[in-house]
Parts: sequence; structure tokens; C-alpha cells
Amino acid sequence: MATQTEDSGGQNVGETEFKVVRSRKRKLKPEAEITESAMDTSAPPKKPHFPPISGDKLTGGKSEFRKIPVPSHRYTPLKENWMKIFTPIVEKLNLQVRFNLKTRNVEIKTCKDTKDIGSLQKAADFVRAFTLGFDVDDSLALVRLDDLFLESFDVTDVKPLKGDHLSRAIGRIAGKNGKTKFTIENVTKTRIVLADTKIHILGSFSNIKIARTAICNLILGSPPSKVYGNMRSVASRASERF
Repeated sequence: MATQTEDSGGQNVGETEFKVVRSRKRKLKPEAEITESAMDTSAPPKKPHFPPISGDKLTGGKSEFRKIPVPSHRYTPLKENWMKIFTPIVEKLNLQVRFNLKTRNVEIKTCKDTKDIGSLQKAADFVRAFTLGFDVDDSLALVRLDDLFLESFDVTDVKPLKGDHLSRAIGRIAGKNGKTKFTIENVTKTRIVLADTKIHILGSFSNIKIARTAICNLILGSPPSKVYGNMRSVASRASERF
């Protein structure tokens, strides 16, 4: 910055003043200090460890109970397959089970050895699926897998049919020698039981939805060939998605 000043002789002399600009750059630390600060990391806090609670403590020491009624036409199959039903419930799920001859119910109860509180519901679903008409091996999948469900509905819930119209709708679902029902089961990877006007489907959520849609279309009067095509396209898209 230039300024004008007067000397003793009255003459103006041009003097130049310079401002000293300080650099704002940070001073670099020595490499030894950088490495020491980088390595000086504190250990992360430890996560709390909570041991699992047993089923006995979770219920407060009270035992839970389930009753599954057995229809008359399933007495003989239940008697023949009792050991296949009894063994997984007692050995795998650690529950108590019995068949009450007076009330005709399968009674399941928790005990001190029960570790998982959800095993009681699994056992109840397993026995209920068998009483609805599913095979023991198919019903046992409800115990082994967590993402399987059971859905039931009536033919008249889809469309109010009576007499011969109702019989023809059930015949379309079953097909000749059960061909249509087997095809729906194989494509959707489900199990289907036709009991009079009741329809029971066992499988995963998405597969049950595909099978239910196909059965509803058959009830409404769609030809099986059209239902097959729609069902296969939907099933293929679902398999590609996963």
C-alpha cells in the first residue's frame, strides 16, 4: 500500500508499506505423532449378554394347555399313526401329550423340560393338520419348518353354489382321478385336502396364495387348461424373484 509523506524539505516521498500475511495452513505433525494417535483407538464397548430364558420361567411357572378335537373318521388313522405323532412332540418339542378317550381330544401340555414356548403352538398345528386329513409326514413339516402355514376355506365362500353346481365345482378342483389337484400341488409346492366342501391348503404363504387363486378360478368356472397356464406363469415369476 503506497502513501505520501512530507520530509523536512517539504517534498513528498513515496513510501511503500507491505502487510505481512500469515499463512493459515496448519503445521504438519511429525510422522511419529500421527502413527501414535492413529493406533491409539479405544476398544468398542462390550455388548450385554443375556442368557436365554427357559419356557418354565417365561410362563411364570404355569403350564399351558391345548386341546385339539378329533373327528370320528380320524380315530382309526390316529390310532395307527399314534407313535409317529407321539415321538416328535415328546422327544423334539419336550411336551406332554395324550388322547382323552372321554372327550375325544388330543391334549398337549408344557412341562419343566419345555425350552421354547412356541413349541406348544407348533405341536397343536401338527396335530390339527393330521386331523384335517394330511399325512403324518406332510404334517410333520409344520414342526420342522417355521415358514409353513395352514389355511382352510369353504367352496361356498367363493361362490354360493348348491346341488349339482356345487358337485361340479368340487369335481373341477379334483379333476379326473385327482389329476387337477395333484398338478396344483406339484406346481405350487403345497398339499391340498378336499373334505366335502372344505378345502385345506398346507404350504408357505406365497405358495398358498397361488394355490388358492387357482382353486378359486376353478370354482368360478374357468377351464383347467387356462388355470394351469396362469398358475405356471405366476409360479415361475415367484421362483425367479427368490
